[in-house]
Amino acid sequence: MAENIKVAVRVRPFDDREMSHNSKMVIQMKGNQTTITSTSGKKNSFAFDYSYWSHDGYRVTPDGYYEPESPVYADQKRVFEDLGRGMLNNAWKGFNCSLFAYGQTGSGKSYSIIGYGPNKGIVPITCEQLFAGIEDKRAGAAKDDEWQVSVSMIEIYNEKVRDLLVTTKTRNKESLKIRQHQTKGFYVEGLSSSPVSSYAQIEAKIAEGSKNRSVAATNMNATSSRAHTIVAINFVQKNSNESGQKMTKSSLMNLVDLAGSERVGLTGAEGERMKEGAAINLSLSTLGNCISALADQAAGNTRVKVPFRDSVLTKLLQNALGGNSKTVMIAALSPADINYEETLSTLRFADRAKSIKTKAVVNESPTDKLIRELREENARLLKLLKSGGVPITGDDSNSESKEEKERELNELIKKNAEEMEAMERTWAERLAQAQADANKQIKDQEEQRERKKNVPHLWNLNADAALSGLIVHFCDPGSCTVGREGQVQLTGLSIQPRHAVLRNTKGKVTVTPVENAKVYINGKAVAMETELHHNDRVLFGNNHLYVFHHPVDYAKMVKSAGKGDNKNADKLAPPNFEDAQAELAANSGIMGLLGDSKGGGNDDLMKLKDDLVKLFPEVQEANAMAQEMQRPVKFELLLMSAQGRGLREGEGQTEVYIRLINLENNTEFLWPKDKFLDRKFLMRDVYNSFMDGEADWKPPEHEDPFLEPADTPVLIGTSLIYLESLAHLIEISQAFGVTNYKGDDQGKLEIEILPCDEEWNELTNSFAEPESLIANPLKFKIKVLTGKGLPKRFAALFCRYKYYLDDDYTTTEEVPGGSDPQFNFEKTYTVATVTQQFMNYLQNSYIIVELWGRQRDSGRIGGKIAQIAESPNDGAVKGGPSREGLDSTDGEGGSGGTRKLLAELDTVTKEKERAELKVKQLQSLLNEARKKGDEKIDVDALDNTLSATLNGGDQKKPPEDKAGAGSKAPAANAGGSSAVIQQKREDVMSKTVSKACVLQ
Repeated sequence: MAENIKVAVRVRPFDDREMSHNSKMVIQMKGNQTTITSTSGKKNSFAFDYSYWSHDGYRVTPDGYYEPESPVYADQKRVFEDLGRGMLNNAWKGFNCSLFAYGQTGSGKSYSIIGYGPNKGIVPITCEQLFAGIEDKRAGAAKDDEWQVSVSMIEIYNEKVRDLLVTTKTRNKESLKIRQHQTKGFYVEGLSSSPVSSYAQIEAKIAEGSKNRSVAATNMNATSSRAHTIVAINFVQKNSNESGQKMTKSSLMNLVDLAGSERVGLTGAEGERMKEGAAINLSLSTLGNCISALADQAAGNTRVKVPFRDSVLTKLLQNALGGNSKTVMIAALSPADINYEETLSTLRFADRAKSIKTKAVVNESPTDKLIRELREENARLLKLLKSGGVPITGDDSNSESKEEKERELNELIKKNAEEMEAMERTWAERLAQAQADANKQIKDQEEQRERKKNVPHLWNLNADAALSGLIVHFCDPGSCTVGREGQVQLTGLSIQPRHAVLRNTKGKVTVTPVENAKVYINGKAVAMETELHHNDRVLFGNNHLYVFHHPVDYAKMVKSAGKGDNKNADKLAPPNFEDAQAELAANSGIMGLLGDSKGGGNDDLMKLKDDLVKLFPEVQEANAMAQEMQRPVKFELLLMSAQGRGLREGEGQTEVYIRLINLENNTEFLWPKDKFLDRKFLMRDVYNSFMDGEADWKPPEHEDPFLEPADTPVLIGTSLIYLESLAHLIEISQAFGVTNYKGDDQGKLEIEILPCDEEWNELTNSFAEPESLIANPLKFKIKVLTGKGLPKRFAALFCRYKYYLDDDYTTTEEVPGGSDPQFNFEKTYTVATVTQQFMNYLQNSYIIVELWGRQRDSGRIGGKIAQIAESPNDGAVKGGPSREGLDSTDGEGGSGGTRKLLAELDTVTKEKERAELKVKQLQSLLNEARKKGDEKIDVDALDNTLSATLNGGDQKKPPEDKAGAGSKAPAANAGGSSAVIQQKREDVMSKTVSKACVLQ
């Protein structure tokens, strides 16, 4: 009988890092109802089988367990009873079971499945109770009854499957094949399966697999949050039924920890980011498509096709999602408003999943029948091979050769033979072979724990806390070499064959870099022999980050702390990954981008600091990969204000961007952090192919993640045109300065905004009070005429802007580049009726005109690619924007101070030119009067002279009876004599200039 997947959502225990920056909680739970509220107050509610609130409402017991203090708090025991208990019971009945956790990185997926310390998750409790149940049944069991448990563990990273329980170097790097069995579905070819007889042995195997994950993640520059992990526990029961027939009942429990769901296009990501996201995590994208298709099928749309075959993950989860399995999904949620979009996406994903139905059956058959069926299948397959009649379907003919199909059949025959052998042999025989290895593994782990108490050693720090402390290198008396060819073997980015030397001389441990190898201690680069102290952070190359533990120093600190020495008490706590990265960033000088506020400040500054800390090592890695592969690029960090990105006031804050500098064609591009991180993931792929010695490691130029096409449009700078003059029917006509994200002058754009009469005649020297325009029509033109002094490195240029409520940009035609391009753009606008809202827009807002360009491909700038600096400051922008923009009046970052000064200088220059022109005109009027012998100057002549000089001596007179606002509009010059009107015009223009200065 088909039944729905059980879906639970859970908010994990409080994390002060997540709830920093005064974050507000946006999740509320009541019963099985979960509600998420946006910052604007919009609510979305969802109903699930279970909604667990585990964020707060607990107390910590002396042994470290999170015990409920509030009735709403869901502890680990409650989650197990609701979800794990049913899975355990189903396993005993012979059903396949699947448990998978979904959510963004850091939301608590692993906490629910594995847990930590005394707060054990579903998997440990399930396994402990499984073996406890086996022991109970053995007490009254028949002689031939057996209960067999074996475990396997795989990782899916970038569509490649790796066996985490195989430590042989060659096998460890291999990607295993996915095959399909006629009745059992997809399986991993050649996957090892280790027999176990206790949860301690399962725990040891999971620890071994996690250690292999940690080693691989470090060597490959990979992020564990981008990999899926599947632990499979195979539970087989052999006993006799009531008639005495030997029966075999089996259950496969798949425990799936999915990769972090962030930056995955499940909810409508668009454009380049979506394409890169699909390439980065095809598995999660396909999982989303499968769940949508299955939900449609459950709703009655039987024609929809479920794309299980489109990714490795979905092939292996086919039974869990739509086949023979009892399935539970846990969606891990973050309650913080900073993660609102990701949390809402996770809730929608879970909401779709709950409608999926599976049809589980008991996997029970007579043992003799199973063996007979396997023998018959093998005989059939052998006959096919001998006759050459290998079945090749239409799909297979496109993807696999006949030889590959034959190899697959041979592998299937081998697998069937192994299953027959396993059934015919006693479990005791199989277990005896694995028991020695398992016991040795447990013994080695115990010996390592004892050695760590007495011998100085290094233990690894990983971004994933679950992978920290799994790699240990002991510093025994004497010396040892660290590197690709050293006694302590490290591989990966920027690791030399002989990278450093560790020496332990009578308990004093030192590290010495070899030649120019990159070694950092507590965030500072070292070039000579340096002594290590307890809890020192040591970085080899770019990724191998360790903490030094000295048992003697530690014991002294504990003793000193016991006597009230608070300084040593603070040093006892082991460092975490985030603090170590912050230390590296602080010592690199990258925090100089924040100026005087790098040590504190408001929430926006703290967020900038966090982003710089996280992105600094990523930029370093990208540069190191580029250098090793001789890619002609360099990456630098910089800060970009909202205005520098073409946004208006209040639409955004300062953000961290990455500048890509192409050293071959002399082009530059600015990438937002998400695009850079997505590209860097693809860079790692290329780098790993390069390190594996693949002949075709170098991708085509249009697919190269290190490069950007030279003709990709880039934002050169922006001009701000304040609109208050238009509210008074005063024309706007001047050369506006173009400033880039740093506040540097990029030239000028000649722009006009001209009020018009009803026949589209342009009005000059006109004036009207804003109140008189309301409820009347208004016509005007926006012109982008020419550029002056623009950068010459652009082959083509264009401008764009948004007006009023426009959703889309208005864009000029693309024109050839040059310092003085001719845009000759004009667009007319008609406002049928001026409303108060529109008038408020004119009086208080502005248009941002963006200048874009396509860079010239200047060709190679040298035969040899320039070497990227190896300094610890690598990754920081050189000569980037200072702190000024973070102090600007609009509260945004960037270089507002520079922009303001440039605008004020431009204004002062214009006022000076206007004043000089007025003086010349008055002097001319005075000279004419003297020539005529007049003792007095006519007032009207004086008035006309003053009025004419406002617009640079333009003597054109506006139409006298037309206001440019239609026949119902007030007269353009209503409100007084020419001198009065002129004074009002000047007052408005001066006010507008002042506002523009503040805005700039």
